[in-house]
Amino acid sequence: MGMDESADQTLDTVGPRLKHLRLRRDVTLTTLAEETGISTSTLSRLEAGLRRPTLEQLLPLARYYGVTLDSLVDAPRTANPRIDLRPMSCTDGSIIIPLTRRPGGIQAYKFVLPTGNDNTVPDLHSHEGFDWAYVLNGTLRLVLGDQDLLLQAGEAAEFDTRTPHWFGATSAGPVEYLSLVGRQGQRAHVRASDSDL
Repeated sequence: MGMDESADQTLDTVGPRLKHLRLRRDVTLTTLAEETGISTSTLSRLEAGLRRPTLEQLLPLARYYGVTLDSLVDAPRTANPRIDLRPMSCTDGSIIIPLTRRPGGIQAYKFVLPTGNDNTVPDLHSHEGFDWAYVLNGTLRLVLGDQDLLLQAGEAAEFDTRTPHWFGATSAGPVEYLSLVGRQGQRAHVRASDSDL
């Protein structure tokens, strides 16, 4: 089975999962739309399996339901049992590797984005939450509100995800970055040394 087929089968199971979670919480589509910023029609199509979810839709849904992203999509496990991470491949060629196993709190992910097209028109999204991104390799293009930023390896950005934003690679090549995502008000606390306390 190729990676694309595996990704297709993985994404096919998301709709029923989303519907089950919503009904178990006794939440209406209207309430869910207000909480996540995703329209009721889009949510309805996602639950019915008529529309494939994007990462920008899955993140706020996972956060709202208090589940990990990989449990939401039931991604296939890696072959190495000592490292129980489940890489997820997306239809755009990007790969997401969850680095945290606990639901709730700040979630950590590693993203690998394929070489981009500099003429791509970014599709900005906004949702409740806070994001911290750190570039491991390559150049990450971050469009944040009216800013168009190029972050190099070793550079980081943190922002409130209510600000419209978009991540992408450039024509220079693929990019790998780490992302810490938390609910509103949750930020990564940096502690340099005991002498700073």
